[in-house]
Amino acid sequence: LNPNPDPNPEAAPPAEPEAQPGGRRARQVRSFATSTTGLKPHVGVLGCMAERLKEALLEEEKLVDLVAGPDAYRDLPRLLEVVRGGHQAMNVQLSLDETYADIAPVRLGLSPNGTRAGARWRAEDRLGAFISIMRGCNNMCSFCIVPFTRGRERSRPADSIVDEVRALADAGVREVTLLGQNVNSYHDKSAAWGGSGYDVSNEGFSNNYRLRDGDGARFVDLLDACSEAAPEVRFRFTSPHPKDFPPALLDLIADRPNVCSQLHLPLQSGSTSMLKRMNRGYTKEAFLQLVDEVRERIPGVALSTDTISGFCGETEEEHQDTLDVMRHAQFEAAFMFAYSERGRTRAAHRMADDVPRDVKLRRLREVIEVQRRGALASNAAELGAVHAVLVEGESRRSTGAAPQLTGRSDHNKRILFSPEGVPFDVNPGDLVNVRVTKVASPRSLLGEAVSLQA
Repeated sequence: LNPNPDPNPEAAPPAEPEAQPGGRRARQVRSFATSTTGLKPHVGVLGCMAERLKEALLEEEKLVDLVAGPDAYRDLPRLLEVVRGGHQAMNVQLSLDETYADIAPVRLGLSPNGTRAGARWRAEDRLGAFISIMRGCNNMCSFCIVPFTRGRERSRPADSIVDEVRALADAGVREVTLLGQNVNSYHDKSAAWGGSGYDVSNEGFSNNYRLRDGDGARFVDLLDACSEAAPEVRFRFTSPHPKDFPPALLDLIADRPNVCSQLHLPLQSGSTSMLKRMNRGYTKEAFLQLVDEVRERIPGVALSTDTISGFCGETEEEHQDTLDVMRHAQFEAAFMFAYSERGRTRAAHRMADDVPRDVKLRRLREVIEVQRRGALASNAAELGAVHAVLVEGESRRSTGAAPQLTGRSDHNKRILFSPEGVPFDVNPGDLVNVRVTKVASPRSLLGEAVSLQA
């Protein structure tokens, strides 16, 4: 999960065998620690990658001393004691209720309760923070290993999330991203408020998991409460599923100026027959209807997506369906990849990875080109528009002779501008109104500063 995406249209080809990256990184960490400290380090791997590669890392290649899955972090003190005693340690057991809701994260420049941490506080630390609101996924897409490495969906108590938002706002944080493997299926059944009920995006979407009903706070209720609790903070969320965008959620995003008008709608494929094999729970027509409704209800919204080229059995006609949807949707950004089989998934067990590599890459190039054209057209329409840009700092091309600042707009588009000649000081964490003057690339715009927002 990449919580703050900067989609790269030059997407990667199919991955190499999955044990190699983890092993290579473990060797690098061990070598670096030994060379810098002169001591023999204890190396551990945490998270869902650890759960996937536990046998290779611990037993086969013996590259690490400790493996802890995403639900075993509370057990780290005991695991470390085992390692210090000269043994390997592992806990990859998944939980049905672990959310770490009672553990306050330690953020750079902030104390655990969200307040400023004295001398370590820097202006850059006000840029943004991430709040995990739910864990796991129940969707069981054929190609995805997340349900097997992250477990079933479970949501943090809504009140604890709103409290964390307030603390971050009090500390001066300007942007908060709500995180979850299937973030917009959030459902805190224990909440005494909310109760909006469960609705799919439209009639063409189905819910593969039956236990969605019941009282409590849904994602729209949580986003409503967070945006009201911190009106000076911008809110984003990722990563969603397209089935969980009911009209009430779209209307809330349109109505709240501090909820960013940028949505991620993971397509994966534009073919109804392929979507059925992927177990996505919607049709091509339902997805297109959702795209049209989103753009109608949220004027000026920017959309991003995910696509997989060359999934099991993909025909040329199915590939053309994906290109059709990409042309219609004109996604401003996208994560586009050729299919690479993941062990333990339904596709790995029951389907043949039978599309030749050269065909996968050719189809991927075609998807990338269609998306690139759509992004350029979207950016061209921005000329003259004024956007509130959250300043991150100097751009990579900034020089003393030609300083240049960079930041992201409400639509998650990168906008670069010069601070020279501006009648106000600009610092990281500031919101600056910037007028777009030029399209730099499918992923970035150039502009001129107009005014500083309070």
